Amino acid sequence: MAFLYALPGAIAEGLIWGLMGIGVYISYKILDIADLTVDGSICTGACVCAMLLGNGAPVWISVLAAMLAGTLAGAVTGLLHTALGIPSILSGILTQLMLYSVNLFILGGRSLVAIDPRANALWVHMSDNPASIVAMLILVTVVILCLWQFFYTEIGLTLKSTGDNPAMSQAQGVNVKLNKVVGLAIANGIVALAGAMLAQYKGSANINDGRGAIVIGLAAIFIGLSVSMKIKANFVVSLIGVLGGGVIYYIVYNLVILMGLKTDYLKMLSAIIVTIFLAVPYLKGEYFTKRKPLQPQKTTNGGGGNA
Repeated sequence: MAFLYALPGAIAEGLIWGLMGIGVYISYKILDIADLTVDGSICTGACVCAMLLGNGAPVWISVLAAMLAGTLAGAVTGLLHTALGIPSILSGILTQLMLYSVNLFILGGRSLVAIDPRANALWVHMSDNPASIVAMLILVTVVILCLWQFFYTEIGLTLKSTGDNPAMSQAQGVNVKLNKVVGLAIANGIVALAGAMLAQYKGSANINDGRGAIVIGLAAIFIGLSVSMKIKANFVVSLIGVLGGGVIYYIVYNLVILMGLKTDYLKMLSAIIVTIFLAVPYLKGEYFTKRKPLQPQKTTNGGGGNA
């Protein structure tokens, strides 16, 4: 009974983290970059949104500003990687470290800023989970449709080719460096959008909101794609799968809490889930796939006679 009572909240929050997973999907699956910026950019989105709402700004302006801040954070990571030659994973770590100080500055040196739901017409809030679910479904539908249209434009297709084969793309005249910057900016803009929705839903922005976000995003990707790839392998279905993966993750997350697992161990649980989904394809191919024995090649005597 307690699980059913908690289910609407798990779905609402799962949709928010699934939206964040879509941003991670763009960097990890399309650009082939493990971008650790997201741990900072989701918090940046939450902080910007909370501070603007606290100062009387409309919700839509607060959300757009949060997206812009995340986009800039992603662009910084891209420039560190492409303009300065720093490896992508280190670029993400450096930007993430910088964002911690930036987020503290945005919050005015405080670790937490509350949002008053009575003073703001919030799009989502934990006090009304059914309305939050509807609002999130509308938002993610708009995001998925926009991404679908974008990634079938010329620049969107070159972004895909950059991730698939950067050397070949560059040989075809594609500006690979620019594409990486644009792709990381878009990915972190979506992550920051999720951060803005998370701040509204929780009613606060916390400096530690983004800790471990990349693991949750990867969990949403692997859980979602393990299901969606069996249905139909295309871009939109994959995004919907990632979104569903975020929901499944948070339903399991809440179920584990109700079973009595200490919250101290939840990060470890997330890491174990991602480890399993990363390891299973390798283990399946290495130990459970029957390899066909090599057949000896037949040779022909070109001379037609004995030597």
